[in-house]
Amino acid sequence: MTPPDPKRDAEIAKRRRKRSIALALVLGGLVLIFYVLTIVKMGPAVFDRAI
Repeated sequence: MTPPDPKRDAEIAKRRRKRSIALALVLGGLVLIFYVLTIVKMGPAVFDRAI
């Protein structure tokens, strides 16, 4: 068994963090797209409803 290499572990953690951030941005973008498409599909009358 090889001893742990702190430099390699830091590099792996850095790559994992970048991948997590990219995944979060993609997921957030998809949520925004679905939200906008839902509003567009309902039409402009959705904002004219009585409260």
